[in-house]
Parts: sequence; C-alpha cells; structure tokens
Amino acid sequence: RNKLLINHLGRLFVTSDAATILREIEVVHPAAKLLVMASQAQETEMGDATNFVLILAGELLKKAEHLLVMGLHPSEITNGYELACTKTLAELENLSTYSLPTPLTQTALTSALKPAIASKQYGNEDALASLVAEAVLSIMPSNPKNFNIDNVRVVKIMGGNLSASKVVQGMVFGREPEGQIKKVTRAKVAVFTSALDVAQTETKGTVLIKSADEMLNFTTGEEKHLEKIFKEIAESGVKVIIAGSTIGELALHYLDRLGVAVLRVLSKFDLRRLCRVVNATPLARMGAPTPEEAGFVDVFETIEVGGDRVTVLRQLVEGDAGFDPTTQAEKTRTATIVLRGATANHLDDLERAIDDGVNVIKSLLKDSRLVPGAGSTEVELARRVETYGNGLKGLAQHAVKQYSTALEVVPRTLAENALGGAEGNEVLSRLWAKHEQKGEEAWGVDIEAENDGTLLANEHKIYDSLAAKSWAIKLATEAAVSVLSVDSIIMSKPAGGPKVPQQAGNWDADD
Repeated sequence: RNKLLINHLGRLFVTSDAATILREIEVVHPAAKLLVMASQAQETEMGDATNFVLILAGELLKKAEHLLVMGLHPSEITNGYELACTKTLAELENLSTYSLPTPLTQTALTSALKPAIASKQYGNEDALASLVAEAVLSIMPSNPKNFNIDNVRVVKIMGGNLSASKVVQGMVFGREPEGQIKKVTRAKVAVFTSALDVAQTETKGTVLIKSADEMLNFTTGEEKHLEKIFKEIAESGVKVIIAGSTIGELALHYLDRLGVAVLRVLSKFDLRRLCRVVNATPLARMGAPTPEEAGFVDVFETIEVGGDRVTVLRQLVEGDAGFDPTTQAEKTRTATIVLRGATANHLDDLERAIDDGVNVIKSLLKDSRLVPGAGSTEVELARRVETYGNGLKGLAQHAVKQYSTALEVVPRTLAENALGGAEGNEVLSRLWAKHEQKGEEAWGVDIEAENDGTLLANEHKIYDSLAAKSWAIKLATEAAVSVLSVDSIIMSKPAGGPKVPQQAGNWDADD
C-alpha cells in the first residue's frame, strides 16, 4: 500500500516506507511526536521495523484506553505493560529457528533480505535482494563485524527497468570527467575542496592599462602562475584530481596538457566517502599535495551504463586482472548498485528498499539469529503473554492481557491489507487455532492466500531479524508507557506581541 506524499517544500514522494513518511510530514501533537521519536530511534539503531514500532505503540495506547475507561490507574497499566514487555523479550529469545551461516553465502543473505525488501517493493524483492547480497558480499571485510554500510552506494540512472540494474565494483559517479582524459590506471589522487581557478581578489580593483603590450602582459602573469601550480601538482606524480568545487577553463586546459584527469564531485558526503576509498586528505588550498595527503586509486575509468556515461573509481582486489599484492595493505572496498527505472520517484523508492536491505544485513552481522516472519512470531508471543497474564494476580494482569491482544495487530494488519477486513479476522482465528498446537510456532499470514490464508514461515523462508524485533518491542513499549505516564500537556505560546486581528478585505475601508 503506497502513500503519495507532498512535503512542506512541495516535493512529491510515492512510498510505503514508514521512516520516510514520518520524516516528511510535520507532526505537531506532542504525544504523537513521542511515538515518532521512538520510530526514529529504531531507524537509527536498526534501520528496519520502524512501522512495527509505530503500529504497536499506537495499538498499546488504544488498548490502554479500554482499561482507563474500566477505571484502572495509568500506573497500574504501565506496570502491566512493563511486565508484559519483559516477558515478551524473554520469550522472543526462545523463538529463533534459524541463524545466518558463517562464512556468509549469497543464497543465505538473499533469503534473509527478501522479507525486508518485499515489505517495500513487493514483486521486485528477488531482483533487489540478490543485488544487495552481491554488493555486500563483494565488500565484506575479513572480520564481518567491521562491515560499514557506507561502503554500499546507490546511483540512480533514469531509463530502462529494474532488470537492467547491476552491481559495479568501486565508486560510481553519474557524470563524465571534465577534461579529455577518461581512463587512468594505478594513479596518485589529489582531492581539492577549493575552486581550481585563477585567484580572485576579495576587493574590487581598477587597473589602468596604457598600451597594448601592458594589456597582453596583464593576463600572461596570471596564466604563468597557474601553469606553475599545475606543473608542480603533475610533477608530484598526481594523475587524477577530484575537485569539490568549480574548475576554471584555463585550469582545465593546463591539466589536459599535463595529462591529468579531472572529476567534479559536488556532494560533500560523496567527497568524504571518496577520500576514504582512495585514502586521501581533502585540501583547501591549490598546490601539490604532500605524499601523506595524496591518495591512490588502481582504476579510474569512464564506462557506459544504458546510454549514460559514468565514471568509476575502484581498487583492485585479489583475483582481479592486474592486481599487485605489493601495493597497499587492506583497501577500502566499495560497491555501487546502479539502479535503472522509469521515474525518479520509483528510483527513490527502490533506493529506500535497498537501504533497508543493507541495514538488515548490518543488524544480522551484530546478531545473526532470525525468527519466523509473516506475523507468526507476534501471534506466538501474544499466546504466551496471554498465558502468562492469566497466571498473574492483581490489576496488572488486565494490562498484560491487553498487551497480548495489541501484539495481534501485526498479523491482523497483514491479513487485512492483503485479503480484506472480513477475511483478515478469519485468518487470525485460524492462526490462533494452529498456534495452540505444540510445535506449530511458525504459522503466519499467507498474503497470496494460496490455501487458507496461512503458511509455515520456515518452509517459505520468511524470516525477521530477532535483534530488530526485540528493539522495536522495547521502543514501542517505552513510547506507550511514557505517553501513559503523562497527565497533562502544557504548551507554551509562540513568543511575540499581540497579533493584528485578521479581517476580510482592507481593515481601513469603511463599510
């Protein structure tokens, strides 16, 4: 179910990603902001299951309303919710049925990624999951704990369709180099953040020229100075210059003559990332870099992707043609997923799905345990928490039981979105019946409704990350509890004097 969203700047989004929707809408209500903050905490911590936080916290508050109407005190409800949360997290640890194997394989990663990507891009999950798995495996360091999600980049090129997308080793920039030199191998790299151009004076100056000779000599001085600087740069062994700002015509002319390739990278983030890949220090002055400041790149080339020419910078790794083991120690490897699609909005949404996929891998590298997906874990947790609630004494048991019904919101939402409201309730009843039997913890919602709307998540390889679920449950409960512990909202008025009353028409006009 996609939403079409227009933010306060008038930019259009077509997405079903909860994190994006929450980031782009302006939430004003303070209590709602608490839930949004919990969802954002999940986004930064795990990068996935943001929607789950929001839905569960909302449902917990909804169930708390019934209890408040019955006459329970908020402190008793929060006490019950916290008990239920502790029990849920303890039971969740026992539900893990599968872990990622070590060493990682393409098929294992792809199957772990599919459910996360399918929630954003249903129908395209096979293609996207294999792209992400291929990119991640190609840059996986020897110790997987050091995996950096920043090393998987996405470049969007309009045109074609998703099947034409591919993984390119190295950093890809969607533009050609500025000068004539398009390919360099085994080159020193200098990164400049300042403009490569004739220096401009800060104040305006007037020069009085009396003859034609003075006119000619006036510009040659500048040209010679510029030529001297670029000669120094070229003599220091630099063959590639990355510019973070403008490049003057004259500078380009000299660099072409000296056989130095020039690429403009306007994004500060990309420039920073590039410095990490080539191991260079960005320079704010124009001049030859010292050996420590210069970076090194094995291949700098321009290739064609679907009619668009792009520039690739990459370090060769063992097994590549021309790899020289004596060059450097461990290199920062980067993989870029080149996405193709018909519209900018579609490409943006594909990029968000890939981001989620990479984040899922990051969380799985921290904790490789997976639990059955498709809503099966939530139903099983709801059943176990309800049993636990029945054995409790005192008023907290009501809150624990309501917590268990709140957990049902995930399978119910899945079933209602896929099969419709009436069918959704029936599917939920069937799930409960199956979960009551021993050893049937993995039954979840079948959104394609091939049989009776239920399926065994393990057989269909539908898994969710245990760590992401555990964080989501924790954050959702905390958000709901903090809203319940508030008894009144006090909002200060915006500062400023009294406002002029708005009247129709001109306030000065006599009636």
